Amino acid sequence: MTTHDFTRQYVNMAAPRLGARVVYSTDDFFAAKERLIDPEEPVFIPGKYDDNGKWMDGWESRRKRTPGHDHCIVKLGQAGVIHGVDIDTRHFTGNYPPAASLEACVSNDDVPGDDAQWTELVARTGLAGDSQHLIAVDSSTPWTHLRLHIFPDGGVARLRVYGRIFKDWSGVGADETIDLLALENGGRPIYANNEHFGIVANLMAPGKGINMGDGWETRRRREPGNDWAVVELGHAGTIEEMLIDTAYFKGNYPAFVSLQAANIKSVNDATLAAESSDWTELLSKQPLTADAEHTFAPTTATGAVTHVRMNIFPDGGVSRLRLFGKRDIEN
Repeated sequence: MTTHDFTRQYVNMAAPRLGARVVYSTDDFFAAKERLIDPEEPVFIPGKYDDNGKWMDGWESRRKRTPGHDHCIVKLGQAGVIHGVDIDTRHFTGNYPPAASLEACVSNDDVPGDDAQWTELVARTGLAGDSQHLIAVDSSTPWTHLRLHIFPDGGVARLRVYGRIFKDWSGVGADETIDLLALENGGRPIYANNEHFGIVANLMAPGKGINMGDGWETRRRREPGNDWAVVELGHAGTIEEMLIDTAYFKGNYPAFVSLQAANIKSVNDATLAAESSDWTELLSKQPLTADAEHTFAPTTATGAVTHVRMNIFPDGGVSRLRLFGKRDIEN
């Protein structure tokens, strides 16, 4: 996996809509710690000041005049396995930290106590101003908390934490119907041929879309063919019902949609995209309408599957994809 792959193949688990919160910081005199995980891109507003000085869109501590360094703690909404992070200093130029490191732990507390066992995920790394720092992480443990250290002080615009949410499936009965693709159930994006206006991960996000930007949307297609995306279920299962929601997409929804599916025993993300066009049809080509929820039953019985390919014709935007079914207890 290249450094940039994890930003598309995994979800940002440090997102407020997934329950993530910044629960502690040693200091946030200049800019509130909560802004560190704001889902919007950081901005710079010339001439905007507050009572403590220049307003900055991120977390910023005061200039440290004592020994030590600053840190903050992020609690994830659900435990997750981390594959990469983005330590983003955009718009921080003369006030960014020269270096940062990242640790993780497992705790049932909002703010882990002194007995918490912290593990280093990112060693102390040099930072540049006004830059995004994409760093791959090699870890297979589901973590609940992250601690971002900055040396010695300064401002970080955003912290993005890319990984896969850990779902404890032992409490889900074999007869229970569940959205097998939901982010909170461990679903993840694999690949899309185009994500010009909106990323595939939005399809699996909790709740209804909030606007047209909160979905997967491709550019206008000017050549033959159609657009498509591949996703992985949180658990192998048999899909019984599909909900395809085009909320907010009115002049740009796809005219038709179809789904294909496969049961992949050995996952190789690099080859899935090329193989997916040959997968079994799950839903034959169906018409869509603007700004509406569409419920479908499978048109082909596929049995338990692990991956789904969504084809849209010819292009456009979809807000949510829900794949309801029962988990396969043998996988």
